[in-house]
Amino acid sequence: MGLMRGRLVVVQVLVASMLAVLAVRLWQVQVVRGAQYVVAATETRTRDVIVPAVRGQILDASGRPLVRNRTTLVVSVDRTRLNRMEGGGREVLRRLASVLGRRPDDLRERIRACGPGVSRPCWPGSPFQPIPIDADVTTREALQILERQEMFPGVTAEVQAVRQYPRRGAGAQALGYLQPITQEEMDRRGGRRPAFSGVDLVGRDGLESVYDVPLRGTPGTRRMQVDRLGKVMGVERNVPPVPGDTLITSIDARVQAVTEKALAEAMKGAPRADGAAAVVLDARTSRVVALASAPTYDPAVWTGGISEGEYQRLLSGKAGKPLVSRAIKGEFAPGSTFKVSSVAAMLKDGYPLHGRYDCPGSFMVGDRPFNNFRGIALGSLTLHMALVKSCDTIFYRAAYEQWLRDGGLHPRGRTKEPMASMARAYGFGRPTGIDLPGESPGRIPDRAWKKTMWAATKETNCKRSRTGYPEVARKSPSRAAFLKRLAYENCLEGFQLRPGDAANFSIGQGDVLVTPLQLAAAYAALVGDGRLRSPRVGWALVRPDGTKVKEIEVPVTGRLPLSPRERAYIKGALSQVASDGTAAGAFSGFPMDKVKVGGKTGTAEVYGKADTSWFASFAPADRPRFVIVAMVSQGGMGGQTAAPAVRKIYEGIYGFTPDGKRAGPPILAGGRPASALPVIARDGTVAR
Repeated sequence: MGLMRGRLVVVQVLVASMLAVLAVRLWQVQVVRGAQYVVAATETRTRDVIVPAVRGQILDASGRPLVRNRTTLVVSVDRTRLNRMEGGGREVLRRLASVLGRRPDDLRERIRACGPGVSRPCWPGSPFQPIPIDADVTTREALQILERQEMFPGVTAEVQAVRQYPRRGAGAQALGYLQPITQEEMDRRGGRRPAFSGVDLVGRDGLESVYDVPLRGTPGTRRMQVDRLGKVMGVERNVPPVPGDTLITSIDARVQAVTEKALAEAMKGAPRADGAAAVVLDARTSRVVALASAPTYDPAVWTGGISEGEYQRLLSGKAGKPLVSRAIKGEFAPGSTFKVSSVAAMLKDGYPLHGRYDCPGSFMVGDRPFNNFRGIALGSLTLHMALVKSCDTIFYRAAYEQWLRDGGLHPRGRTKEPMASMARAYGFGRPTGIDLPGESPGRIPDRAWKKTMWAATKETNCKRSRTGYPEVARKSPSRAAFLKRLAYENCLEGFQLRPGDAANFSIGQGDVLVTPLQLAAAYAALVGDGRLRSPRVGWALVRPDGTKVKEIEVPVTGRLPLSPRERAYIKGALSQVASDGTAAGAFSGFPMDKVKVGGKTGTAEVYGKADTSWFASFAPADRPRFVIVAMVSQGGMGGQTAAPAVRKIYEGIYGFTPDGKRAGPPILAGGRPASALPVIARDGTVAR
């Protein structure tokens, strides 16, 4: 009996001890760590989802869409969650591929991280974002995924907006494209913005890049209640996204189309042409009316992921590098279009405005003859006729004389360098500052540049002066010998600005390089009010309901150091080029009595290639409203390729047929660029 009572006591003590332990544990769970477990329990039954904002549209000057959005069903995969599953989620991808009618390997490729040695398609964004793998699924396919979520863990199907380009490749390089945000970019942004969604894209080029923040808007957040399988049971909190602003540009879609067509036809007519560009500016404001580069491409290739073959084609030199905008990034010798700067330099240096100048067929620069075009002598000319007939030897002489006055090969103290100084005043040698990324600065090869280049290339030139060019000698011994001799000269004296350098500079040859946009901006300043401006493509940002957020001003960046009288004189000379000068053939039959066109042709020699063809123009000549510059790489003479292309653009703008008759109303009302923003109604439609 006593033994039994002892055992009961032991049992009671054990039970009491267990109850005490349980009580302590309950106290710890409910009181000490209660808040922590409440949060943990909440996290297991809620999910925070970032809701991307609808990206703003990009419109032309009349409100026509250049880039807009379309609604589609997008299927995305959470790769991080997939990788945690048995077999790396292979079975989930197999089932998903069956629903979408794709191969499992295709889906696996799309969710790979891009990197060295990884071909496209791959995922260039953050590895922690859901990855869109199909941007255009049917409702039936989406329902098969959503209604069987337990079969497709880590897979979502949502209605989203994707970019659409109604005009296909028109202005593609200026518009730019979108790509997923990378983890590095997300880390840099830190907590400054809400988290990013799986389809949050950022601008990678063009306007999409420069105006990325206002176009993207502000993402919203949605806290959803889910069960253990991830099925949505309800919405706990919803903060709606704020749509992005609409960007209105100064581009006119119809002028852009005419410009691109003219470039395509110009390249087709020049068998060796490998690229072209054209710029149409409002002559009074320097707003961009059209900006074209050929070859171009359809930016829709980026939507939903790009294949390796297509990606390599966009980068390919054989395809003409269609991603590159030759209008703002292409640097080319400008030929005689550059003479507007050189004649201004002569005037600034004291050469008489109304003097007469001898134009022989050849002029000796140092010990080397520099010839006029085809060696033709034109007698005694005014500066007016020197521009109209494009006499080279007048400019050779002036450049050589200025070079001698600067000290020649042995300058002392500070040099004047009138030609280079005036070129910089025209905006050459530096970016215009246009609201597009990646603009090239061009090049002004003055004495300082020569010294810098010599320092950078001396070692290579000295080595080549000893070893020669055996790889060239196998094809052309004479060319190899020339290069070896040139390397020797540059090794010893490459820091010197030679007389031939100065002479070539004066006619836009040699080492001088400009972009088509720089040339257009310079001509706009010359034939306008004398102010040099930084061109703008963006005109205004407005809310989707039409409320104006900001008008984008065109900055004035300088003033030409010429008097109104001098500018009028040069403009008057250029006004005769299309009727009686080097572009007369290209404009034969054009109705000059209705719209007089002025301008300057340019034919720049390029070693081993056909000439670069240029025409820089303005119209109407008396009160210019447009400046149009066209360039065709390997296009031949300026009057044969570029000038006819510019003529076609003017015909399109003013509604003329090739025989000079009026085909219909001008593309632009009154033959003028748009001067007022389009009116956006509260419902987002264009009222005017």
